[in-house]
Amino acid sequence: MENQIHIPTVAELVAKGESPDLLFWVGCAGSFDERAQRITRDICKILQHVGIKYAILGTEESCTGDPAKRSGNEFLFQMQAMMNIQVLDGYEIKKIVTACPHCFNTIKNEYPSLGGHYEVIHHTQLIQSLIDEGKLRPADGHAFKGKRITYHDPCYLGRGNDVYEAPRKALEVLDADLVELKRCKSNGLCCGAGGAQMFKEPEKGDKDINVERIEDVIESKASIVAAACPFCMTMLRDGVKVKEKEQEIQVLDIAEITVKANNL
Repeated sequence: MENQIHIPTVAELVAKGESPDLLFWVGCAGSFDERAQRITRDICKILQHVGIKYAILGTEESCTGDPAKRSGNEFLFQMQAMMNIQVLDGYEIKKIVTACPHCFNTIKNEYPSLGGHYEVIHHTQLIQSLIDEGKLRPADGHAFKGKRITYHDPCYLGRGNDVYEAPRKALEVLDADLVELKRCKSNGLCCGAGGAQMFKEPEKGDKDINVERIEDVIESKASIVAAACPFCMTMLRDGVKVKEKEQEIQVLDIAEITVKANNL
């Protein structure tokens, strides 16, 4: 087991008469998906390294309701949202960082109409601000120097919320060979998992979207594709497997790249 990292819960802090400056909303994927758990740990490493007083909800966190809403079950979405808002407001949470663009979009844009008002940032925005403040700095001779890296825009981060700069800034400090995919930014191509598609088999068609997307990556000749969403991570990795490119193409989250480059 890698070096143990203690992640405090809000309840723990409150029991000591304290409160976090930042709540890390882990999300379903970050909690249950083995690959995404590594991203969760790396975000916690970053938060600890820079000394931000943070906490997670732990067992008090439940799904934001994004998949329910996207698949048309508005009633279930509102029930899930109200429960979460009750917990967040009970702890007087003001600022939230998420590892998932779906959680980010839902809490930021859809909770306010149900009474949940918070400042919500995505982990790439947090990383960008920490780089700008000089608190994160790639170590000398880090693993990504000169590597050919491309970035896949998650729909709910890019087109949904116009967050294009932050993830790219996090990659620009690496002194790597950054290349854009031919479909990027507002013209980016979906990985195929949004809108609750993650949880069902694709309908019959000519080609799976994630395979189409990986063809864009192969065309870019990048050896690393950076992701910023746990759903994209799954879809891109599956695409790499389908194309049998596991030796040539690595899929890493921006948080993982940051941790590795900073030797955290």
